[in-house]
Amino acid sequence: MSSFMEFLSDKWWMVFPLMAFAGRWAGGWRRAAERRHRRRVELLKLKNQAMESGKASAADVQALMATHDATNRRWLEYELDVAKLIDFPLMTDVREPLTVAFLRAKRDADGQRPVTPGDLQSAAGMEAYRQAVNAYAVALDVAEREARRIRDSKFSGPERERLATARQLLMLAENHAATPAERQAAYKRARRELDGLIVLPDVALAALEGKIAQELDAGRSPA
Repeated sequence: MSSFMEFLSDKWWMVFPLMAFAGRWAGGWRRAAERRHRRRVELLKLKNQAMESGKASAADVQALMATHDATNRRWLEYELDVAKLIDFPLMTDVREPLTVAFLRAKRDADGQRPVTPGDLQSAAGMEAYRQAVNAYAVALDVAEREARRIRDSKFSGPERERLATARQLLMLAENHAATPAERQAAYKRARRELDGLIVLPDVALAALEGKIAQELDAGRSPA
């Protein structure tokens, strides 16, 4: 013990470099700990950013659903309006490849559509829905342009005359100045004129019957 104390008394000056070394070591350890902490924080931020980038924005989903709705409304203008279908029969003619293409695209878009914006959260799902809606809108554009171009040109002369007669009869059937009997007779004659020329969707018939008069027979088969 005495020899150790003698050593310290002789080497007391070594305390200062030892303290400096200890201070540098402690400072280095603290800085290393801070660097490790910063790296952990940065990794957590990157992980959160990656997770956020993989999510679909509810606002974006809602905007895409609005585009989908707008495209559906364009299609319903044909499906619910018999007069418009007479003018552009290609829009319901499933023998036409363009009609089949846009109906298939509509089915695909409807299948991808979420019930609410919050139901679609993945970026991959959002992209699939976006592509389906865009394909539906493009297919409808193409079919609509072709329908407006050809109109009723694919029908023969007598068939076009029947279509023209059906248009006039439908105008009479929707004329509130006509008597219920006249409207009913005009509606049934229009159905006969269209029979074999244009297949009218059930929703179109229901909308037409609702516009004509409550007195019309609720049945959809022509007399």
